Amino acid sequence: MASPEFLYDLNAMSLISVTLDDGRMIECPYGVEVGTLAPAPVSPQIPFIAALVNNDVSSLSYPLTVNSHVSFLTMEDSHGWRIYRRSLCFLLAKAVRDVAPDAEFSVEHSFGPGLYCSFHPTENGDEGMCEKGLDAVAQSMRKMVESDIPIVRRKVAYSESVKAFTDSGQMSKLNLLKHRNPPRVVLHCCGDFSDLAHGPLVPSAGVLSRFKLIHYPPGFVLHLPDRADALNIPPFEDQPHLFHIFQEHKDWGRILGVNTVGRLNETIASGKVENLIWTSEALHEKKLAGIADQISAARDRIRLVLVAGPSCSGKTTFAKRITTHLTVNGLHPVTLATDDYFVGADRNPLDEQGKPDYEHIEAVDLELFNQHLCDLVDGREIELPSYNFETKHREWTGQNLRLEPGQILIIEGIHGLNPMLTSMVPVDQKFRVYVSALTQLSVDANNRISTTDNRLIRRLVRDHQFRGHSPLFTFQLWPAVRRGEKRWIFPFQNEADATFNSALDYELAVLKPLVEPLLMQIKPANPEYAETRRMSEFLINFLAASDTAVPGISILREYIGGSKLSY
Repeated sequence: MASPEFLYDLNAMSLISVTLDDGRMIECPYGVEVGTLAPAPVSPQIPFIAALVNNDVSSLSYPLTVNSHVSFLTMEDSHGWRIYRRSLCFLLAKAVRDVAPDAEFSVEHSFGPGLYCSFHPTENGDEGMCEKGLDAVAQSMRKMVESDIPIVRRKVAYSESVKAFTDSGQMSKLNLLKHRNPPRVVLHCCGDFSDLAHGPLVPSAGVLSRFKLIHYPPGFVLHLPDRADALNIPPFEDQPHLFHIFQEHKDWGRILGVNTVGRLNETIASGKVENLIWTSEALHEKKLAGIADQISAARDRIRLVLVAGPSCSGKTTFAKRITTHLTVNGLHPVTLATDDYFVGADRNPLDEQGKPDYEHIEAVDLELFNQHLCDLVDGREIELPSYNFETKHREWTGQNLRLEPGQILIIEGIHGLNPMLTSMVPVDQKFRVYVSALTQLSVDANNRISTTDNRLIRRLVRDHQFRGHSPLFTFQLWPAVRRGEKRWIFPFQNEADATFNSALDYELAVLKPLVEPLLMQIKPANPEYAETRRMSEFLINFLAASDTAVPGISILREYIGGSKLSY
């Protein structure tokens, strides 16, 4: 017979303590589903769709088994918004399977607030979906929303998951499982449709009412509300320039034979990753040469090459490598740093919290910068300023610059595409390049890889290796960086004369062993833990690859080290 002390311990274990955001602490039965503790939402139109349990994102059906702090999430929260979008992709995949069971379908890349999707009527057929077919898919999704069909999270044996995806012909899911061997696999199921779980989903389809399917040949766009205005779907804005770049990189994926993580893992496992690396780098080199040829063809009028892009897009390496290509073409580029034109601490704009906003365009002395540009373009000599980052003031060191015949200026920085930065220079004397890491690689058919995540992983590795920043500091800084990008970079993408896609389809396999130990440093007590967990779960899908074959001038070397270029 069990001792009275042991029975007391069992009784104590049957209750857990839960602290809610409003400070209330309640005792609950061991294993209670977290969703049953949710209060009434502030707005019935924006319900709770998930929870943060000890800073880990969880579904509402998650059973609580330890003392927990719980926050409830709506689609207006960054974590909740990601769940809403992922859930809609799941619902879309089911609808496509119901309407066209033999079709090949894929969520490709971001398109404004939405996502561009490809559709092939048969496995090897040409891409394309007619408006009638798209209407049928939309109607199927609406019926599931209206009936509030449940989305169930299940754990099944590995062999059962393989059979399910084999029977349904979902090869991209099978390819992921080929290089993983967990005893159990977590699936999301809705009716007879199953998908690998890549994070929590909403408990049922009824909350997924805000979306549109927009015909965008050859595929279509899953158009979503903006997180800042969750109740309304914004007007559709075409982005033909960026769409072209994504499609170009997608064509590269076909050349490489790698368009999903499963395919990448097969390449690594078969010992062919070196060929993938070299081909990827050769495609970069070809694109660089093409942009250099565009600039050189207009050498009689172009005096400025402006390079812009978001954080960790590869702007610095691009600027160095385009300099080499332009030199080969007989031009003599000179670099001018916008950082040296910072206004200084006493004049720097402040953000909403009253802190210095170093990404604001008026952090640059626009008047002096434009005057110097005009002087250089007109053949006059200038004295270059030098910004002292320790004193946060500009200094003058007696260094002069004059553009000689045949020389052009290369200016790299986040504001390069903003007309305010070079307002005094005529447009026809400028060539503007937008650089970003627009990956075409997907986890599987209906789970894409975020280009933002790609850049954040680059930044975590770079900041740790070369700037002495902890991963926690990088995560804490990232929201401000993203706000700056949305305000000062993305609105000017369409100003670009050329776009360079710096993504390398092999890079996450190389970055994986470098970033995983950094993610482990962030603990559950940190609010940033939720993002860390999400990224760790994402990286589980990748086999690691060595950086041995990565060339010394690769853009990836800017982040992992070993570059032959000086920074």
